[in-house]
Amino acid sequence: MVQAMKGFVGMAALAALLAGCAEGPFAMKPKAGAAGGAEEPRESVAPVAAAAPPPPENARTAAQFDTTTEEEKQAAAAAPVAAERELGTTIASLGDPTDPGFWAETPLVTTAQAGRLVYPGNGNSVQVELRPSGGEAGSGTRVSLPAFQVLGAPLTGLPELVVYAGSAG
Repeated sequence: MVQAMKGFVGMAALAALLAGCAEGPFAMKPKAGAAGGAEEPRESVAPVAAAAPPPPENARTAAQFDTTTEEEKQAAAAAPVAAERELGTTIASLGDPTDPGFWAETPLVTTAQAGRLVYPGNGNSVQVELRPSGGEAGSGTRVSLPAFQVLGAPLTGLPELVVYAGSAG
């Protein structure tokens, strides 16, 4: 029990630290012509973001916070569609682990829409709901726990991700 509590306290502290870091001056390189208001709303983003139930109140580990199924993870890792466009690169941190589903809060969009993240460190990608963070350009992106896991990106790192709009939905 003590070990589980230490794990939770460590994870909570890390999440708070990384969430705070996401507001800092991280380099973000928007794609030319991908200004904040240039995105077009997408038809549907709910299937990627809202499929998983919230974690139980007593969740303490990453596995307990991640309520997505293997089928949902496989669907989120599906191949991209040709209609997407690159918005730019961003430094990612872990978002709120109690917010279920596959999502990314980023200043690269001004409206919620379907999208995809790519982790160049291993080539993995995941379909997500891109949510506007309201932050300034360069403030970084917060990514859901299940999306981080599908990407295979380090939860304790600040990986650089490539953001695309229009791949799901």
